[in-house]
Amino acid sequence: MNKRTLLPSLTLLVLSACGSADYASAPIQTAGLPNPVELQANAALDAVASDYLKLTLAMGEAEAGYVDAYYGPKELPEKAKVNPATLAELGSEISKLSSRLRLVGDDGLTPMLLRRKTFLQAQLKAAATRRQMLSGKRLSFRAESLGLFGATPDLKPLSSYDATLTKIAALVPGDGDLATRVDAFQDRYTIPKDKLKSVFDVAIAECKARTENHINLPAGERFTMEFVTGKSWSGYNYYQGNYNSLIQINTDLPIRISRAVDLGCHEGYPGHHALNMLLEKNLSNDRGWREFSVYPLYSPQSLIAEGSANYGIDLAFPGKERLKFEQKKLYPLAGLDPKTAPAYQALQEALTDLRGARFTIAKQYLDGEITKEAAIAATQKYQLVSRKRAEQSIAFTDDYRSYVINYGLGQDMVHGFIERGNPSADEKWQRMEKILSEPTLPGDLGPGD
Repeated sequence: MNKRTLLPSLTLLVLSACGSADYASAPIQTAGLPNPVELQANAALDAVASDYLKLTLAMGEAEAGYVDAYYGPKELPEKAKVNPATLAELGSEISKLSSRLRLVGDDGLTPMLLRRKTFLQAQLKAAATRRQMLSGKRLSFRAESLGLFGATPDLKPLSSYDATLTKIAALVPGDGDLATRVDAFQDRYTIPKDKLKSVFDVAIAECKARTENHINLPAGERFTMEFVTGKSWSGYNYYQGNYNSLIQINTDLPIRISRAVDLGCHEGYPGHHALNMLLEKNLSNDRGWREFSVYPLYSPQSLIAEGSANYGIDLAFPGKERLKFEQKKLYPLAGLDPKTAPAYQALQEALTDLRGARFTIAKQYLDGEITKEAAIAATQKYQLVSRKRAEQSIAFTDDYRSYVINYGLGQDMVHGFIERGNPSADEKWQRMEKILSEPTLPGDLGPGD
C-alpha cells in the first residue's frame, strides 16, 4: 500500500526491540549453522515456525486480508479453509506457540538466530493483539499500534501545524481557502489517463535501474502492473512468490506527476517488490525459514515494509536527482511543462511538514474523540486536500485503522537507522539491503531522528 508520509523529529515507544549498536555495521550474514548446539536451537525454531505458518493462514481465514502474501506449500491454505479455527482456538494456539518459543533458550543462539526468535515473538504478539480485536475488544490507538506494529508515534496537537499552513499559503497565493488553492494548484500536474502507463513504465524502470546499481535482485524477477478503481489506497503490491508481484494503481482520483516516482519506488524498487523478493530468497529459500513465506499485514513487518518503501524513494533519488529526472523524462511524457517543475517540487517538500497531522487525526477519530465528518474536515485543512481525497483518506483509516503509522513513523525510523553517522551513499544502500534481507524489527532501527 502507499500513502506516502514523512514524519520528521518523532519521538516514539518501541516494543519489539532486539537491535544492537552493531546492527548497522555488521555484515549481512550467510546461511550456515556450524555446530550442533546451533543446529538444535534452529531445529526448535523451525518447529515453532512451521506451526506459526499454519496459525497465520488460519488467522487469514478468520479475517479477509490478514495474509498479505503467501508463497509456501499450496496444500496449507486449503487445509486452513477446510477446518477454519474459531477465535478461541486461535487464541489458544497463539498462547501455546508463545510458550514453546520461550522454552528455546538464548544460550547457543547466534545473533541471527536470536533475531529469528525475537522476530517470531513479535509476530505472535501482533497475532494475539489482532485476535483480541477480532473478538470485539476495543483498544486505544496507542495500545493498538504498539500491539500490532511494535511502535507508536508521539503525536502533536493539530494547532502545532498552523505555522506550516502559513508557510504553504505563501507558496500558493490567491483567493479562497488554502485547501482549495493547493488542490487546484496540484491538479495542474495531473497525468492524463491515456499517458499513465507510459509515465509509470518509465518511472518504474528508473527506480529499478537505480536499485540494481546497488542490490543484486533475484534472476527472473518480474511484476505486472494494473490500473484499478474502487479502493481506499493509491497503490498496492500483491506479492505472488517466485519473485513475482502484481502492482495495482488506483485511478479513482486524478494521479499527479509526483506519484509516478513515489509509487514506482514504494511498490516496486527498492520498496515492496524488492523487500519481498529478498526475504523470499535469503530467508525462506536459502535458510529454509518458513515463517518468511507468509506476511501477516497486521504485524511489525508492515512498519518495516512501509517505512523502507517510503525511505527508498529518497534513497533512489537523493537531492535534486528526482527533480532532474522528472523534468527530463516524466514531464514531457505527461505533456506537462518541465519549467514549472521546481514550483511543484517546492510545494511537495513543504507539504511533508504536515504528514504527522494525519496520525493525530486518525488517533482522535479512532479513539472516538471526533466524528467522521470532523475527521474529514480536519484532513482537508491539515492535509490540504479536496473533500474527495479527504474522504478517501478517512476510508483508509476505517479499513486499516492504526496501520497509518507505518508510513511516516516507519520512514522516520528507517531514515534514522540508515543515515546515522553520516554514511556514504554505498553504505546507505548496504544498510537498506540488510533491512530488506534480514528479520528486521522496529527495535533494530532504534529511535527516529
